[in-house]
Amino acid sequence: MRILDIKNPGQIRQLSMPQLETLAGDIRSFLIQSLSRTGGHLSSNLGIVELTLALHYVFESPRDKLIFDVGHQSYVHKILTGRAPEFGTLRQRHGLSGFQKREESEHDPWEAGHSSTSLSAAMGMAVARDLQKQEGEVIAVIGDGALTGGMAMEALNNIGARKEKLIIVYNDNDMSISPNHAGFKNHLTSLRSSRTYRTVKRDVKAGLEPSPVLLNSLSTIRDVLRDNLVDGGLFHEFGLDYLGPVDGHNLPELIRTLETAREHKGPVVVHVRTRKGLGFAPAQQDKTGQWHGVPPFDPVTGKFRSSSCPGEESWSMIIADTLSRLARSDHRITAITPAMANGSKLLQFAARFPDRFFDCGIAEEHAVTAAGGMAAGG
Repeated sequence: MRILDIKNPGQIRQLSMPQLETLAGDIRSFLIQSLSRTGGHLSSNLGIVELTLALHYVFESPRDKLIFDVGHQSYVHKILTGRAPEFGTLRQRHGLSGFQKREESEHDPWEAGHSSTSLSAAMGMAVARDLQKQEGEVIAVIGDGALTGGMAMEALNNIGARKEKLIIVYNDNDMSISPNHAGFKNHLTSLRSSRTYRTVKRDVKAGLEPSPVLLNSLSTIRDVLRDNLVDGGLFHEFGLDYLGPVDGHNLPELIRTLETAREHKGPVVVHVRTRKGLGFAPAQQDKTGQWHGVPPFDPVTGKFRSSSCPGEESWSMIIADTLSRLARSDHRITAITPAMANGSKLLQFAARFPDRFFDCGIAEEHAVTAAGGMAAGG
């Protein structure tokens, strides 16, 4: 299947597994070549190719709602929903948005850049669906960086309490834009597979429902297995069921797990492990976020092409240099960033004034309020 011939995601459901795997490689090549000319968010989209294919293979957009968080990891979704011919206009005036955009496609039910809004939006859509007695799944794809946002935690708390049927796909690539700053992040990455739990649950429901006593006994065993083999911490404490971790580049395993999640009653988390930048060596080896959002580059050498006139500085560099200059003479000045130290050109400020530099992770709601607290304190 030619990428430019894809008009809607229903077309990929006609493909065999080898054809899907070939398409995954073709999409990676398309992204590298297209973004080498326009720039854009490269690493995150290279890492989510198989996951997006599996999502569109299992679910039926636009009836089923797919929300991507952070929103820039939706490029593959755009390709599979018929927008590949427009990629030459990516992030240009009147061109294709770098995020999901409701006015751009019926397949984009939500729009946000940064960050951590998907879970609240998904819960709201699930409530609206149920109140109106409509059909369809609601799926939020949230990255490990976005999951550290306070709003995401608030949403998890409410989702676990209300029990609307929705699916949370936790896209865990061990790296957001900058290194993650979160106390529970290390715990999340140690979650173990729940295959045993799922097997027991399936066998109990399929074979033992006629015997309530035996069913109750084995359900107790199942719960013990869940508490010991599945996440015993964050997701379980929020009252959410959990599947995974799943290899985010294994299409058959992804499809099976997402089909299991689709049949689940109530909210469920699918933990998917992906590799950011997969398929392009410079991006895959990047540990600093340099290949997160990129200017035009040479797809062969990996060298960035200068998009500025000689001697011209970026807005970010001008602002960061001015901030550093002012901070030398005014010790009240602090700098706060929600995981954007590199992109905001604040690494130099951080090196000069480490006591006055704060990277609070992608928690933007917290960053703004903490800034207010600092200002109120002088």
